[in-house]
Amino acid sequence: MRTGELRAVLRGRDFRRLYATRLISQLSDGVFQVALAGFVFFSPERETSPARAATAFAVLLLPYSIVGPFAGVFIDRWSRRQILLYSPLLRAVLVCALAALLWTTGPPFYLAALLVLGINRFFLSALSAALPHVVGRTQLILANSLAVTSGTIIAFAGAGVAYLLRQVFGADRSGTALILACSALGYVLAAGTARTLGRDQLGPEHGTTRRQPDLPPLRRALGDVLHGLADGARHIWRRRPAALALAAISLHRFLYGIVLIMAGLLYRNYLSTDPDEGLSKFVVFLALSGAGFFAGAVLTPVVVRRVGKQTWIVALLGLGAFTVPATCAPFQETPLAIGGFLLGLVSQGIKISVDVIIQESVLDAYRGRVFSVYDMLFNGMFVAAAAVAAISLPDTGRSYAMLAALFAGWALTALAYWRASSRFAPAVPLAGDSAM
Repeated sequence: MRTGELRAVLRGRDFRRLYATRLISQLSDGVFQVALAGFVFFSPERETSPARAATAFAVLLLPYSIVGPFAGVFIDRWSRRQILLYSPLLRAVLVCALAALLWTTGPPFYLAALLVLGINRFFLSALSAALPHVVGRTQLILANSLAVTSGTIIAFAGAGVAYLLRQVFGADRSGTALILACSALGYVLAAGTARTLGRDQLGPEHGTTRRQPDLPPLRRALGDVLHGLADGARHIWRRRPAALALAAISLHRFLYGIVLIMAGLLYRNYLSTDPDEGLSKFVVFLALSGAGFFAGAVLTPVVVRRVGKQTWIVALLGLGAFTVPATCAPFQETPLAIGGFLLGLVSQGIKISVDVIIQESVLDAYRGRVFSVYDMLFNGMFVAAAAVAAISLPDTGRSYAMLAALFAGWALTALAYWRASSRFAPAVPLAGDSAM
């Protein structure tokens, strides 16, 4: 990142407010997710199998896919600032309810977790759709790199905070409840920060809004969801660079999801027999992954200026293919941690590039719906990865056959994206395009 360009982005008062809203919320996300993961996966009284790990991942990520289509329709109709205000407040209430449900760990417990994460997806989609309203077009690549990567890194920092709080409060249900209460307080602070932005400042921009007053509210809302999803998918299909970018990151997410589940099982059942020791090693893995995300953020704006977003995506997919056999095959702690760093770099570099391709290729009136389709694919592929991991990985996570499949998957994705994307230049919406 060039220092002068970074200062120019940060001088924007409204960008700083949106940025602060993201950072506070994602710090709380890190605390919440690690508190939950520590209780589900690294609790001393619980054994972790591939099926249990995959089920928990699927339960926690499924709402990201389900909420995606619904979020887009409303993000393109409601004040995005109001979404950023009320979503964290609702999450704070639900996190407190989840803390009270820790002693049941039955369907109500997982339902509360589903709701918290589903609302978070709504919140993050609104952040992405709002960003072009607080920075100029030429600043989008840098603003995305800074905002998205900082958010991811601070979520890793939140994971570290949760780990420290676990040492203070304990790993039992009471300790986990106190950690969850800390994350709820963070969500309240994020809502207060969002309130400093203007109600209509973040869009959406509409000349007209389609109404169906003769239909009851629920039916109209469901019809709008389906219509909005179809509109978003058609809009992506007409912007072929965006469609190819979505396909590439979805396949990467599938492969990366398998690696994360494999790493969790390795740290829990193979590299350590003590749950607390396994969690501490996994936190190191996540911290190095966070460092990789930061490296991806630093490198991506510089490299993209020289080679372009599409070429950079191909190179990163190739790096993913190389990383798996080089760092995971020994099934040892140090090489695996290095692999976490490299895959973090790959993931963030691809995500920043894809985000910008989409933002450059679609109209503002469609951004909410398009980003919701994006989120649906992004997280749905992780759920699919969990299902594959459940039936393919041993309890220890140690599988050479899976590593070979992962290598082939990344290599073939890189080749296919390179061949397909080379025929298309990134599309730019024309002023005369219709928003409806």
